[in-house]
Amino acid sequence: MSWIALALICAFTLASADAAAKAWLRDLTASELLVVRFCLPGLLMTPLLIGMPPIAELPWAFWGWMGVMLPLEMAAMWLYVAAIRDHPLSLTLPYLAFTPVFVIGVAWLLLGEQVSARGVLGILLVVAGAWLLNSAHAHRRNWQGWVAPFVAILDEPGSRMMLGVAALYALTATLGKGAMRYLPPESFGAFYFALLGIAVAVVIVLPRPSRLVRLARHPWAVLTVGGLLGIMVFTHFLAIQKIEVAYMIAVKRTSLLFGILYGALIFREPGMAVRLPAGVLMLSGVVVIVL
Repeated sequence: MSWIALALICAFTLASADAAAKAWLRDLTASELLVVRFCLPGLLMTPLLIGMPPIAELPWAFWGWMGVMLPLEMAAMWLYVAAIRDHPLSLTLPYLAFTPVFVIGVAWLLLGEQVSARGVLGILLVVAGAWLLNSAHAHRRNWQGWVAPFVAILDEPGSRMMLGVAALYALTATLGKGAMRYLPPESFGAFYFALLGIAVAVVIVLPRPSRLVRLARHPWAVLTVGGLLGIMVFTHFLAIQKIEVAYMIAVKRTSLLFGILYGALIFREPGMAVRLPAGVLMLSGVVVIVL
């Protein structure tokens, strides 16, 4: 399967998992949602560890990549689940479009990967979409001037949180490709999420085992979200192995458009007349980066 098809499947399952969590798991805390998003996918992907090289044979460089990635991934996901749980999808998810923008610089510094000069145009389109997305919010605040929508990003907590997530994901996506020098993508995704699941279980579940009781009240919702995220992880690492990080993450960020549509069709979020064109503009920037 081509990397573009894998990245689109990754994007759709990610957006679907977000919408399912927002619809069915709203009463869970951000910490409990971390258990759903890390422990369950890690458990479901365990069969992919069959045939993986022995852990003792993995070099210290691999563990160095992993040691940096794990805390960053947990911090990013905590911010992510809190943002989509407490704030409109259409004012949070679009800011993930900044991830490939950040990746262009991060992947160049860490991996030596370069993208074409068209990336500059893509960046401008992404930023223009962010401006449009917050223009109505800025005018409600009676701010004047063309910089007002950018100030609105700082005023909207969900947008600000997701912008931080985009920066963290730029780091983890690039670090992940670096770590995959030592493991094939199928094994790496399963192993990485197994480690994340163990870390979350130690930090969140062991101190308060009662969290599992709360999760057990939503068995089908938890399994649905976990299953969708398992597919997302599997396709993510398969795709990113085939192409430069910035390109893969750019296509994956089509999840923002799926997220905006979910927000309009399922959650009846208002303001789609402005938010949908803004999301399309940001998405067009992503497409230009890929070309």
